[in-house]
This record gives sequence, structure tokens and C-alpha cells, in this order.
Amino acid sequence: MRLDPGLRRLALGTLLAAYPGPTPPDWAVELVADGLAGHTLFGRNIDEPAQVAASTAALRTARADVLVAIDEEGGDVTRLAHATGSPYPGNAALGAIDDEALTRDIHQAIGAELAALGVTVNLAPTVDVNSTDDNPVIGTRSFGADPARVAAHSAAAVAGLQAGGVAACAKHFPGHGATVTDSHYELPTVDVPPEVLRRRDLPPFAAVIAAGARAVMTAHIRVPALTGAGPATFSQAVLVDLLRHEYGFTGAVITDALEMKGAALAAGGIAPGAVRALAAGADLLCIGAKVDADLVEQVATEIVTALGDGRLARERVEQAAGRAAELADWTQVPSTPNTAAAGPAAVSSADLGYAAARRAVRVEGSLAGLDHPLVVQVHARSTVVQGRVPWGLGPHLHGTELIEVVATEADPEALRRRAGNRPIVLVGRRLHQLPGGPELVAALAGTHPVAVVEMGWPARWRPAGTRAFVITYGASHANGRAAAEVLGLAG
Repeated sequence: MRLDPGLRRLALGTLLAAYPGPTPPDWAVELVADGLAGHTLFGRNIDEPAQVAASTAALRTARADVLVAIDEEGGDVTRLAHATGSPYPGNAALGAIDDEALTRDIHQAIGAELAALGVTVNLAPTVDVNSTDDNPVIGTRSFGADPARVAAHSAAAVAGLQAGGVAACAKHFPGHGATVTDSHYELPTVDVPPEVLRRRDLPPFAAVIAAGARAVMTAHIRVPALTGAGPATFSQAVLVDLLRHEYGFTGAVITDALEMKGAALAAGGIAPGAVRALAAGADLLCIGAKVDADLVEQVATEIVTALGDGRLARERVEQAAGRAAELADWTQVPSTPNTAAAGPAAVSSADLGYAAARRAVRVEGSLAGLDHPLVVQVHARSTVVQGRVPWGLGPHLHGTELIEVVATEADPEALRRRAGNRPIVLVGRRLHQLPGGPELVAALAGTHPVAVVEMGWPARWRPAGTRAFVITYGASHANGRAAAEVLGLAG
């Protein structure tokens, strides 16, 4: 089927695609020339700063106002530092410190680094209120469990990112913090009345709108009272009635990735999901991470077909493409990005991040008698959004022995023999949720002085019989260094 060129260009103007590898392939650049709104960068697109700057410049040769987006939250979710871990603490650490000026400074540093590389939209900050300790996908990405504190720091983060030169995209509307399942794999349900959302989940969105956030991202969550059987991404009651009319948002509404099961299963695929999201009031459609030219054309074809069969009104798609163009106009950068982000300015910004991570560490109990320990890092599977980013104390230890174990496979007696007369430091993420995790702690604490370093969301669980419980509020490179310093293990 040959598409009308004008309608194809209109459809492309609502899409954020992606491409494999560190260099944009020809098709990715050609689609930008044909009207594609832009691309999202992932870890596989990033080797080092000069290469990123060259990639964004290549995209800009096709169209100066192309949108280049990224998930650079700091903390556990990083794309620029996916090979090492972020030099910034994440939102949970910043919320624990509760210094709004620091939150703004950290995010301004992140924004300036992105802008210098030619990135124009940061799909951050996460402004969800993490009201459920066992939330599997938000956790340390949140500023906390208190709506007022999250609102204040969300506004500061938006102000910082946009002062740094990139558009902020606050996520995930109307709030992903109360879920106990991951929308990458299924459609979570938050079965509460709208009044609960207004009191618990929505204050941060009101704050970022007041702070001038240029974009808001949708959540693939079901709120039956508002969305019926489908996700918020496909709900006009959420995206238009609530977000635009009640909360007064006038910027671009960006979907979370349509390849995620929370959306794709509900719609019957990515392309039908794109139509449903546009019809509901979304403006920019994140197709996902695994994208090629054929998938982009499939989505564009579905949108054009929907214009012809009545599922979509042309005015709605023109409105969406117009808002995407307005965002692009706000975010235009010079044709030659500043690769100085790899120089001294980046170093001083990283110092800011490491200092902040140290301020976030909390110690319950006593660190006395824990010198020269055996460090045991308990394996924890990363979420899809985190990716396989290194974490833990390993890079920061100088001469201290570290071994990695899987909790269900670890032999406590073998670990005791390995430790000998040394104390043991157990490092984990959500250690209380890992099969065998609490049992491993109890077995070792029965015979040795033990400290537990929790680098995930600090739930109410506390291990009995241990000397100390160290909370980092995140697992970034900065958080790991901070923990090692507090324990006296860093060089």
C-alpha cells in the first residue's frame, strides 16, 4: 500500500523511533528527513561522549529540529553511564537528603551534559510517589513516599533540567507508584477512586506543570474508575479530561514505550496501540527500543489507515504533530554540539554527584568492629528500565575481598570459612525480597559480625542480629562509592 506522502509525513511527525548501534543507520536519518519527529537513544547507542555528539549531529543533518530523547534519570537508570553506573545519585537519595537546591543542581548538571551532546529531551524525572514498598519498577527512581516532598523535588528537577538546556518529561501520569507489577510485562491495576489519586499521586504532576515542564509521559497502568479495562495511555478521561482540562497542561503528552506489554497486549500490537494513544490525546508516541524501518512504516501506515476509516480524526493527528513540533522548536540546539561535556565541566558535575550520594547514606546500628571484612554481594536481577548497569561496592574497594553469590545457591558454612575471623558485609538490592536473602543474612549473623548494605528501596524490613544496616537509596556508581567510604573501605 502506497501512502499519501502528506499523510505519511503527518503520521511520522507523531513518532519517536529508535535504532541499533552507535551510529544512526541510513534509514534512521532518512526517516527524519521524511518527517519523523525523532529518535530515543538507549545504552546500545552510546560508547563515549564524542560518538554521541557525532550521532546527534548526523540526525540533525536530516532536519535541524529533530527530537533526540533519552532516559537519563541519574541513579539506577542511566544511558550515558550504562557501562559504569551513574556518577549521580538517583531521586530516592535526593529525596532522603531533602535539599531542593541540590536536586535542582544535580538535574541541571545532567541537563547541561545532555544538551552539550545534542540531546534535546530527557524522559525524566520520574515523579511517581512510591507509596508501595514492593513496587517492582519505580522504587529508588522516586523521590519518596510523601506526596508533598515528591512534588517539591519534582518541580526542582524539572527546573534544573530545563535550565540545563533540555526539555523535561515528567513521568508516569497519573502515577505508577502504587503498583505491585511491572508494566513492561503486564498491565498493572491501581483500583482506587480519583480522589485518592488527587491526594496521593497527582500533586507532583501539578507541581511540574506549574514549574513549566515541556512534556509529560503516560503510564501503562489501569485505573478502573478512569480508564475502564485499558491503560491510562489509551484513556481520554486521563489524558484530556484530567491532565489537560483539570490540571491545565499545555505541553506535549508522550507515551511510555508502546512495545511494553502493558500497552501492546491491551491494544493487540504496537501499531494499533499508536492509533488508540493518539485518539486518547497523546502527541508523541514512543514506539520502543527494538525498532527498525519496517516497524516505523507499519505504525505510520496504521495511523494513515485510521485516518481513512474513521478511527482517527485528522484534526487530532494534526494537533499531536503540532505539539511535537512546538516541543522540537523549544529544544532546537546549535548544529554542532559541544563535546566539552567530556572535559573538566563534567568532572566537576560528577564531584557534585558523589558528594550528594555521601549525604544520602544512612547508618542504623554501629560500624564498630567491622574493619577488614569479607564483602559478599548478593546477585539481584535488573529491571528492564535499569538494564545491565554495574552496581555495588566492587569498583571502590582497594584490597578488600569481594565475592558475588546468588542467595538461593550460597552456602553459609562455606562463606563462614571464607571469612574466617573477619566480619562480613552483605550488599544487596531489595535483599528482603530475594529468595533466600533474609535466610542468608540470618545464617551469617548467627556466627559473625554482619553489616547489611541495602542499595534498593529501603523497605520496612530490618535484618535481626546484624551490627549495622546501611541504606544508600540507590545503586549508582556514586551510591556505591558513598557506601564504601562510610564503611572505610574506599581508597
